[in-house]
Amino acid sequence: MVSHASEETFEHSKDSSFDFNSFLYETKYNFTTDIQPVFHSSKGLSHKLIDEISDQKNEPSWMREFRHKSLDIFLSKPMPWWAPKGINNINFDELTYYVKPTEKQGKSWDEVPQSIKETFEKLGIPEAERKFLAGVGAQFESEVVYHSLKKEWESKGVIFLDMDSAVKEIPDLVKKYWATVIPPNDNKFAALNSAVWSGGSFVFIPSGVEVEIPLQAYFRINAERFGQFERTLIIVEEGGKGHYVEGCTAPLYTSESLHAAVVEIVVKRAGRFRYSTVQNWANNIYNLVTKRAIAYEGAVMEWVDGNIGSKITMKYPSVYLMGEGAHAEILSVAFAKDGQHQDTGAKVYHLAPRTTSKIISKSISKGRGISSYRGLIYVKKGAKSARSNVECDALLLDENSRTETYPTNQVFEETAQVGHEASVSKISEKQLFYLMSRGLSEDQAVSLIVRGFMDEVVKALPMEFALEWNKLVELELEGSVG
Repeated sequence: MVSHASEETFEHSKDSSFDFNSFLYETKYNFTTDIQPVFHSSKGLSHKLIDEISDQKNEPSWMREFRHKSLDIFLSKPMPWWAPKGINNINFDELTYYVKPTEKQGKSWDEVPQSIKETFEKLGIPEAERKFLAGVGAQFESEVVYHSLKKEWESKGVIFLDMDSAVKEIPDLVKKYWATVIPPNDNKFAALNSAVWSGGSFVFIPSGVEVEIPLQAYFRINAERFGQFERTLIIVEEGGKGHYVEGCTAPLYTSESLHAAVVEIVVKRAGRFRYSTVQNWANNIYNLVTKRAIAYEGAVMEWVDGNIGSKITMKYPSVYLMGEGAHAEILSVAFAKDGQHQDTGAKVYHLAPRTTSKIISKSISKGRGISSYRGLIYVKKGAKSARSNVECDALLLDENSRTETYPTNQVFEETAQVGHEASVSKISEKQLFYLMSRGLSEDQAVSLIVRGFMDEVVKALPMEFALEWNKLVELELEGSVG
């Protein structure tokens, strides 16, 4: 595997009495589950905590050693100076890093404890099963509590396990790829994840196998002052194809929680993979995620990313185009409202000839919300005829909202073609007048404009997720103008 550059490359209302966002959380997402976990670690980070986690998981010695080394790296690294200032308010000593909600994972829905089952029924897991998804995993706090994979895919050699089970059941395969795409020293939050990771998914798609319907995962934070650190590793062998979809939610608390995931993906020759995310974190969550893929000759890697909620999001899906003719596509949309900073973007490294990439980033800001695009296009000398195009569009809904753009292009190949387009727009009175003259209310007119603005990204999501996203945005938009 290649050695990779660090994430540190970026160092450079009409009726105000009714809050529709609160209504959304009260009706669907803002609920907690009263459970008595089988294990609850003490607060704070220490090597003693690492041993407690490894003991609870009965891990092999190589993983315990990996965790200890990663903690040392985390403690030695400063906070990134270029990041939104709010992340310096994270009190790592006040967080709980590991909560084990149940003694064992359910392989069928009937095996899941009733209290946890009720949580995921509210979030739609059984409904997803009824729609015959290829596989479904559900993570509650630190552990995956339910996992299922259709027999049809198992018989073709597809592996879809929670990460903890993968470490025990297929250790040689996991160890071959573990931390080769995102090593612990990549950035401070990757190091933190490496030290205290728990849960997440392992996916292996054999050569020539196409998984035609999405593998799906849900991640739920239930506890207060909690850190969730799932780790996902996906391997797509030569000519394999697949799609992984994740959803994330958490209830509102007055205190803050941290989500710092790591996702590593390897797509081999002529493979194709799409990774889609719809997050709807509560506004007390710091969402600091590292996602990276490697694409070899003729491979295609696609990231589709929808971000609503959280206090601060830092997320920049990246692709290393390692083989000739490899292609990367990164589509993202972010919505920031009062008290939120969506610092999102994308990175692509063109390291071989005739590689291509396309980045489309859409952001919407409301109130005193801040949306930032932070991107990097790197073209190595010798990556002949590499082509990349970036479209970065921002929509401001009022006078108080803000958008920022931090693009970086590093091109060392004369034959490369790199383009960057950026636009910032507002909803004009003329647009509203025209649509309202056709019988739409003001809110309906705003919603129509915003949905049209997002359409290029949202249409790439599976239908049920696209519908969910549009509903979430509509609720965010209520009373935005006037």
